[in-house]
Amino acid sequence: MKLPDTSIGRIDQGQLQVGDAVAAIITVGVGRYLLQHRDNVPHIWYPGHWGCFGGGVQEGEEPLEALARELNEEIEFQPSQVTYFSRFDFDLDPIGLRSYYRTYYLINISPEEQAALVLHEGDGMEVFEGNDIFEKLRVTPYDAFALFLYHHKTCLRDEGLKETIP
Repeated sequence: MKLPDTSIGRIDQGQLQVGDAVAAIITVGVGRYLLQHRDNVPHIWYPGHWGCFGGGVQEGEEPLEALARELNEEIEFQPSQVTYFSRFDFDLDPIGLRSYYRTYYLINISPEEQAALVLHEGDGMEVFEGNDIFEKLRVTPYDAFALFLYHHKTCLRDEGLKETIP
């Protein structure tokens, strides 16, 4: 069995930038998600992968402002309602880089809104059923995790910390 290629390609030292980012989990109906096929260029994170729309938070910009700017730049979309979903914090101090975050927001759009989108960034955009995302696509790891959490939210439970006795 041949495993899918999940590499991010050859990276030269200092080529990728680390920074705070925002992303939108865009649903089109129930269990269907609009994803961006990322450009296949070496200077971006996970070229040629599928992922959520979004991008970097600029200096002095609030996360929701960054999301609105990114969605307008990437697909000419101005959401009427945005809901906070989750935030992932990455501590890169041990490898000599600063810590950063990636905040996810939920946006539901209609098929009519989807049809009006104009792609300006990436190789394409498409709506996928949730299970197809996890079984068939090469998705950026952080977006795959966020999508997995959202798609399977009814299956998850928190048992809290369990004390173990050695």
